[in-house]
Amino acid sequence: MFDGGWFFMFEDIWLQSNNMKSDVKIKRGRSTGKGENIRKIMKCLCSGEKKAGDNMIPALKSPSAFENSGSGHSSRTGEIINKPEIGNIEEAESSLRESGCLNYEEARALLGRYEYQKGNIEAALHVFEGIDITAITSKIMISISRRGDRLRKRSQNFTAPPMSMHAVSLLLEAILLKAKSLEGLGRFGEAAQSCKVILDILESSFPEGLPENFGADCKLQETVTKAVELLPELWKLADASQEAILSYRRALLHQWNLDAETTARIQKEFAIFLLYSGSEACPPNLRSQMDSSFVPKNNIEEAILLFMILLRKVVLKRIDWDPSILDHLSFALIISGDTRALAGQIEELPPGILHRQELHHALALCYYGAGENLTALNLLRKVLGSHEDPKSLPALLMASKICGENCDLAEEGTSIAHRALQNLDRECDQLEGVANCLLGVSLSVYSKSATADSEKFTRQSEAIEALEAARKKTRMTDSNVLYHLSLEYANERKLDSALHYAKKCLKLEGGSNIKTWLLLARILSAQKRFADSESIINAALDQTGKWDQAELLQTKAKLLIAQDEFKGAIETYSQLLAFFQVQSKSFNLGDKKLLKSSRNYAGRLQLEVWHDLALVYIRLSQWHDAEACLSKSKAISSYSASRCHITGMLYEAKGLYKEALRGFMAALEIDPIHVPSLVSSAVVIRHLGHQSHPVIRSFLMDALRLDQTNHNAWYNLGLFYKSEGTKSSLGEALECFEAATFLEESAPVEPFR
Repeated sequence: MFDGGWFFMFEDIWLQSNNMKSDVKIKRGRSTGKGENIRKIMKCLCSGEKKAGDNMIPALKSPSAFENSGSGHSSRTGEIINKPEIGNIEEAESSLRESGCLNYEEARALLGRYEYQKGNIEAALHVFEGIDITAITSKIMISISRRGDRLRKRSQNFTAPPMSMHAVSLLLEAILLKAKSLEGLGRFGEAAQSCKVILDILESSFPEGLPENFGADCKLQETVTKAVELLPELWKLADASQEAILSYRRALLHQWNLDAETTARIQKEFAIFLLYSGSEACPPNLRSQMDSSFVPKNNIEEAILLFMILLRKVVLKRIDWDPSILDHLSFALIISGDTRALAGQIEELPPGILHRQELHHALALCYYGAGENLTALNLLRKVLGSHEDPKSLPALLMASKICGENCDLAEEGTSIAHRALQNLDRECDQLEGVANCLLGVSLSVYSKSATADSEKFTRQSEAIEALEAARKKTRMTDSNVLYHLSLEYANERKLDSALHYAKKCLKLEGGSNIKTWLLLARILSAQKRFADSESIINAALDQTGKWDQAELLQTKAKLLIAQDEFKGAIETYSQLLAFFQVQSKSFNLGDKKLLKSSRNYAGRLQLEVWHDLALVYIRLSQWHDAEACLSKSKAISSYSASRCHITGMLYEAKGLYKEALRGFMAALEIDPIHVPSLVSSAVVIRHLGHQSHPVIRSFLMDALRLDQTNHNAWYNLGLFYKSEGTKSSLGEALECFEAATFLEESAPVEPFR
C-alpha cells in the first residue's frame, strides 16, 4: 500500500526552499536509485524549473523510501508536521496506479493543495504558479474529450488519453485552488482569470455541454461546480460588473451538470446582483430563442424573470422554500410598477407557505398598488373578520387609508380608524399618530358628503382635531401628518396656518416630495403672491429629475396665466407637450397604453395640458388654435367631460349660447357631477334670457353641494337671487356675493388637493 511519506519530503523541500536553508538531507532507503531520481525532481520543484528528461516521477512502490514517513515525521530531526488528509493520499494512489508515474505538474498540484489546506496561501500560490497551464491545457482537453466520446458511444475500443481522469481532476482542482489563493490575497482580477480557465477548457471540449455523469468517478464534477459558482463572485469583487453578468449567464445557459440547489443559488445571486448592483446589462443573447418567448430588455425584467423561475421551482417542489425570493421579487415588481403580477405569483404559492392572514394582507398590498382598491379592501375585510384577526393593526390602518381615498367609503374609513385607535390603547405614539392622521383624512373626505352645513362643519372640525392630535403624537416628525394638516387648513382658507405647516413639511422632507412643493406654491398663489409661488416652482424644478417635472410645469403655466403672461404660459405648455412626446418614445408608451384607464398619470396630465392650452387660446380669441387643441384632445380620448365643457366655452366666447349649452349638457351626460359644467350651464341659460329660471338655481345649488369653495357658483347664485328682486332674495344675493368675494380673493391657481 502506498503511504504518504513523499508528501512530507515535499514539505521539507518547500520549507527549506522558502527559508533559504541548505540542501535537504534525505536518508537513503533500500532503493538508492529512486532517492537520487526524486532528489533531482525536488530540486526542479524548488527552483520552479523543469529539466529535460525529468518531467516524470516514477511511482514509489516502497513505503520505506523515506525514513519515518509513516509516522508523520520529516527527515529533519525533531520537526513535527501535521499528517495530510487521507483523501489526498488515496487520490495520489489512484493517479499513480493508473499512469504508473507522477509528472511535474501533478506533483505541484498535490503539494500546492497540501499547502492550501494547511492555510499557507502564499506558499500554495507559489507552488501553483509553477504549473504551466498553457502547456497542459491541450492534454487536458484531449483527455476529457476522449472520455466524453467514450461515455456517449459506450464503446470499449478507444485510444488511451494522454492523461487519466484523476490527473485531469487534480490539475483542474489546482487551477481552482490557485484562484482561491489569489482571492485570499485580494488579487480578485487575477483570481477570476485563473478560474475562467477551467470553464474555458470544459466549454471548448464540450460546446453542447458536459455529458451526463461526466467526472462522477472523481472530484472533477465537484471542481466544475465550485468554479461555476466562484467565477461571477470573483468578478464582482474585482468590480467588473459586465464580466460578472456574463459569467452568471454562462453558468445558467451552458450545461454544467449542476444540481437543482446549486442552479437555484446561482439564479438567486444573479437576480440580486441585477436588481441592486446599479450596472445596466445588455439583454441576454439566447441561442435557442423562440420567436414567441420573452426576452428581458433590462436588469429589472431579467431579475423578475429569474425570481419567477425560482418561485416556480418552489411550487414544483424542486427546491426548498426561501422567503427572501418573494421579498426580492416584491421589490422588483413594485419598482417596475407591476404589483398585479406580484399578486399572481403570490396566489400560485402552495398552501402552507404563507399563513392565511399574511397571504390576504400581502395580496391586498399588491392590488392596492395596482389601483384595484376595492379588491384590496375586500381582502382586508377578510383579515378583519371574526374568523381571522379583527384587531390586526396593519390591516385596520391600510383599510382606513383605502376608504379615506373614496367619498363613498369615507364613513367606513372613519369607523375603521376609530377601531385602530381603540386597539392601540396608547401603546405607541407613532402608530397612534398614524391612526389619527387616517381618521382626519377620512373625516375630511366624509364631510364632503354632508347634506347640512352644520354636519359638514362638525366633520371638518373633527378632521382638524384628529390631525392636530396626530401632529402632537408624532412631535412634528411625520411629514405625511404635516402635509394633510396643511392641506386641511388650506381648504378651509386658513392660509397662514396652511403655509406654516407646508414649510415645516418641506423642510422635514428635504424637498424630496413634489406634492409638497406644489401645495406650498398653491397656498402662496391663494395669497396672491404669484412671484413667490413661481420662485417655489422654479426651485422645485431645479431639484427634480426631468421625468418628474410635468405637474410642476403645469402649475408654472397657470401662475403665468394668473399674471397675464400668456406668451410665457404657451411656451411652458409647449415644453410640457414636448416632454410627453419624448417620454412616450423613451418608455415605449403608445397612446393606447397611456389612456388605458383614468388612473394613468401621464395620460390624464396630457389631456389636461391640451385643455389648459385651449383655454388660453380662448382667452386670446384665437379660435382656430383653440379648436386645434381640442382636436388633439379628442384624438387621445373622445370620452372626456372636460373636453366637452371647453368646447362649450369656445362657443360661449363666440356668442353661440345654444351650441355652448349643448356642449355643457354633453359634459354632464359623461359626468353628472362635473362642477364647471353645472356652473356654465346656469350661466348660458341666463344669457338665453331665462334670468330667474328654476333650473339655474338647481344647477348652482348642485355645484355648491359638490364644491362649496367655487366662487363662480356663489357669484352666479347671487345674480340669480338679485334677478328675483324681492327683499329676502336681495339679502341672500348679498351673502352670496360676499362669499364669492372672499373665496375669489383666497382661490389658488389650481385646487389645493
